[in-house]
Amino acid sequence: MIHHPSISAWRTARATPGFSGQRIGFVPTMGALHAGHRALLERARAENDRVVLSIFVNPTQFNDPADLAKYPRTLEADLALVGPFVTDVITPAAESLYADGYRYRVTEATLSRELEGAHRSGHFDGVLTVVLKLLNLVQADRAYFGEKDWQQLELIRGMAHALFLPCEIVPCATVRADDGLALSSRNARLSPTGRARAAKFPETLRSAPDAARAAAELAAAGFGVDYVEDREGVRLGAVRIEGVRLIDNVRL
Repeated sequence: MIHHPSISAWRTARATPGFSGQRIGFVPTMGALHAGHRALLERARAENDRVVLSIFVNPTQFNDPADLAKYPRTLEADLALVGPFVTDVITPAAESLYADGYRYRVTEATLSRELEGAHRSGHFDGVLTVVLKLLNLVQADRAYFGEKDWQQLELIRGMAHALFLPCEIVPCATVRADDGLALSSRNARLSPTGRARAAKFPETLRSAPDAARAAAELAAAGFGVDYVEDREGVRLGAVRIEGVRLIDNVRL
């Protein structure tokens, strides 16, 4: 595993003969890696000659500065976790990725303003912009994204299609704990009691007869409910517990 701590270091390496003729898989992350990320990397390793991982806490997708400040930075632990699956790790600095001061950005006009977008102003502009930058830098054949972030995945697929990006966007199934809660870096911020209660979230999304009933049941169980909606055969929800915001979706 080779660590490229800057964009310039990565570009120098990417231009070497070692990448010539190699099929490249790419997994973009914000670090604080867990078994869900590992599953993405395992699949990328199985389907490609080289696997590139990026670790970058993207400031432009946080609408709440306090949320950005609380996001865990665990680089050493992350690198130890991914060693068996990754050939290259990129950890760019924000001032390099956003040398333009975020003057240029990607905006989607419809889906990005609903669901998560309705509660997190500008969030998807930040997501799409950083993903486009990273895809351009890595020049991967395939990029892997988890289905837990359904709306994000749909928007990235749409961007890749609309902008003729020569990279296949590969969806990967949500990885869950034994009690059904989707793995997320945010879970670590819950107390043991809150973590146990959080399992009620995916259980209710699955069992409720409709989205309105699911929202009512979650509110009655003490969750702050931002939304529960059914879209294209998928039930999506976002809730708050102990000040931590969780999102999930289940197939209907």
